[in-house]
Amino acid sequence: MSIKVAMVSLGCSKNLVDSERMLYKLRAHGYELVTEFGESDVAVVNTCGFIQSAKEEAIETVLEIARLKDEGTVKKLIMTGCLTERYRKECAEEFPEADAVIGIGDNKDIVDILDRVLKGERVVRFSSKKEAELTGERIISTLPFFSYLKISEGCSNCCTYCAIPMIRGGFRSVPMEELLSEARSLAENSVTELNVIAQDTTRYGEDLYGENRLPQLLTELCRIDGLRWIRVLYCYPERITDELLDVMAREEKIVKYIDMPIQHCDDAILKRMNRRSSEAQIREVVAKMREKMPDITIRTTLITGFPGETDEQFDRLAEFVQEMEFDRLGCFAYSQEDGTKAADFPDQVDEDVRAHRADIIMEQQMEISARHNEMQLGKVKTAVVEGFDKWAECWFGRTAADAPDIDGKVFFSSEKPLKMGEYVKIRIVDTLDYDLVGEVCDDESAE
Repeated sequence: MSIKVAMVSLGCSKNLVDSERMLYKLRAHGYELVTEFGESDVAVVNTCGFIQSAKEEAIETVLEIARLKDEGTVKKLIMTGCLTERYRKECAEEFPEADAVIGIGDNKDIVDILDRVLKGERVVRFSSKKEAELTGERIISTLPFFSYLKISEGCSNCCTYCAIPMIRGGFRSVPMEELLSEARSLAENSVTELNVIAQDTTRYGEDLYGENRLPQLLTELCRIDGLRWIRVLYCYPERITDELLDVMAREEKIVKYIDMPIQHCDDAILKRMNRRSSEAQIREVVAKMREKMPDITIRTTLITGFPGETDEQFDRLAEFVQEMEFDRLGCFAYSQEDGTKAADFPDQVDEDVRAHRADIIMEQQMEISARHNEMQLGKVKTAVVEGFDKWAECWFGRTAADAPDIDGKVFFSSEKPLKMGEYVKIRIVDTLDYDLVGEVCDDESAE
């Protein structure tokens, strides 16, 4: 009888790629993969340890599976990922229910570790972060038509609030030929939407080639048959060059969408965050993007309540959000993470104040999003079909202006049957808070 393994991947899409590589190894070795822990013999939790809320989710998930183990439903439990890498000793000692507690450098050996666990051994192992796999075969766990291309590992930006460098190590690019090979394989397996990800995509190639190679990588990706939408996420504003914007504007396969986390607009706070950009630079690059690609969708993220943020600095941030009118925006209350430089800053902002400020920004953004959505009424958009909502009795999907999992949806009716992954023309007839409502049409003038 085959051993059944279930895995949950917590946190970001970069962690998901790690999970997909482990799943491939497990299946290739003969383990049977299942989606429900209640049906599994072995549960693997690929944890996130970035901020407090993510750590809490990881711990709750592990404890939930531990209960299933006590009941005899699950026989073995394996912990890996960013939480275990960040808190090695604590996880090994405080989760005796875990039969294996391993670091990200050990994911490549998941088969050997599981084999040992099934023999009754408890495995606690933390190899060097530098041993984390940069490439490898994967089982695509997203919807079958889209996937992520992880172009680097780690980060060397060392923002004072961020634990990623201590968890993942320094920035390491994946050689371009390996990325292109992986992208071709994905396209051959029916992936039409490729989302390019890293801790900092705009730094790609500097360590390998002595210069930024993201424009060249994107150009080569556009030559791969089968790919239709190529999206670039996690771009740092100070590294968005004219060359990159020209490639994005020129290449039809690159969707006119960019994810550019800026975190704040106040120069003093940006400096304390160890960010390399300034308000003037952010404004300049946004203006360039909108000039070269008038239809571009810009997503950003902000942090409120960073140590030392005054009422005046927050008010300026709120004004900045109103002035810039970003198409997509996420705002998070600052999380005081041990081991980071900012955690030791003396002027910590009250936790409730941090959260209240984040709520204010998101309320502002809801109004901006509503206005932007109303501007889409009557337009015809291309959307990719993600499925059918039997409760709402309509289809749903995304336009090129919406990244998977983080942005909105478009809900639409169709007189003919559709299939997942199909690209259709949608006329927008109504709006919701962050979503659009439309109907399939034959208009060829779709954006």
